[in-house]
Amino acid sequence: MTILRTTLLGLLAAIPLAAGLIACSPLTAINALSSGSASQVTRGLAYGPLPRQKLDVYAPKNAAGPVPVVVFFYGGNWTSGERADYAFVGHALASRGYLAVIADYRLYPDVHYPDILQDAARAVAWAAMESSRHGGDPTRLFVMGHSAGAYNAAMVALDASLLARHGMRPQDLRGWIGLAGPYDFLPIENPTARPVFFYPDTPVSSQPIHHVTRAAPPALLIAPAPGHDKLVNPQRNTGGLAGALRALHRPVTERYFDRVSHASLVATLAGPLRGLAPTLDDISAFIDAHGKADTADSTDTPPIPATRASTPVPANVVTRAAATQLAPDDKTPAP
Repeated sequence: MTILRTTLLGLLAAIPLAAGLIACSPLTAINALSSGSASQVTRGLAYGPLPRQKLDVYAPKNAAGPVPVVVFFYGGNWTSGERADYAFVGHALASRGYLAVIADYRLYPDVHYPDILQDAARAVAWAAMESSRHGGDPTRLFVMGHSAGAYNAAMVALDASLLARHGMRPQDLRGWIGLAGPYDFLPIENPTARPVFFYPDTPVSSQPIHHVTRAAPPALLIAPAPGHDKLVNPQRNTGGLAGALRALHRPVTERYFDRVSHASLVATLAGPLRGLAPTLDDISAFIDAHGKADTADSTDTPPIPATRASTPVPANVVTRAAATQLAPDDKTPAP
């Protein structure tokens, strides 16, 4: 959280309207600067019996019919985080016409791997069963996360045993989206994350890259450009997982941005910071491509436009072609 706070405070300091909010937490300030005018919010819905098994739903106002559903998991080393801090993510997705589900989940030291993932799968199962009550279309279901939350999303999408407990399959997802996620991080170098995974006795099955199969749903993987993420190595994690998916002819798109860091990547979903990277545009294009009412899974990934609306093509975007030449690093800390 220290890295997140330092990075986001630096970004907020450059926004004149944020001057009076700097004393608050950086995520509180971002939420205060994010418009919720396009969202109808329902808070505190239970997806399980435990206190941390709750979620908030952000529905687009004036939707013409059932809309795609996106379940989002935040990061925080699997040791911290609150769904209310990521209201800006819910508002951003709702503004593009999607039903956003922002879920809490149990954290270490109360639980370890794999119990954290059981919560993530349970939240996704809730969305599949209940999102229609809030205007969502459960047949167009996506899972998304940032940092440790991207790990959660990856495991739900790739490890079939997690959704199987709820009578679901990875194929029931139209796609998944990972932002600066750790997908192949053994040996664990981050001391905060080590006890979450029983390090040094961490099972190999804890790594998303070892669950890649021909049943994997389409993926959009976004990360800072190499050298811009000091916490999760993008070559090994984003590039490595994309390569594993591509080797099995699974649909995957990589995007790398050089004006963001590990912490600030998710913050670019907020209106005041979208000029740093077209993160929301790429996510919207991916959901639109794979979330059409009559779209079935395909081994070919529809191209994701570099722009949406009037956003100019930034010079900071590294495309998949460049990413395929990135060299992996064998040691990567987890978020």
